[in-house]
Amino acid sequence: MQPVERSDPDGVDFGWVMQTTFVVTILVGSPVVAVLSTTTTLPTWGARASFAVRVGAVIWFLTAVVVYLYARRTNAGDGGVGRPDADPNTED
Repeated sequence: MQPVERSDPDGVDFGWVMQTTFVVTILVGSPVVAVLSTTTTLPTWGARASFAVRVGAVIWFLTAVVVYLYARRTNAGDGGVGRPDADPNTED
């Protein structure tokens, strides 16, 4: 069996940002699109698909920005490694 590859990114772990953005967008974005679609007249399947793509793109972008800023601020996605500026003699 092949060992799992690990990375040690300097700064923001963009793989973690992309994965988290994907999951959060689906979990939060799908209900938001569904609720917003109830207030709009969407007579055809094409109109429904176009609406979902337009609203979903905005949600995806906003989620990506928020997740990136969170990762940059907290060193999220670093595999549980403490902050480099933290004192190793104290518990977090």
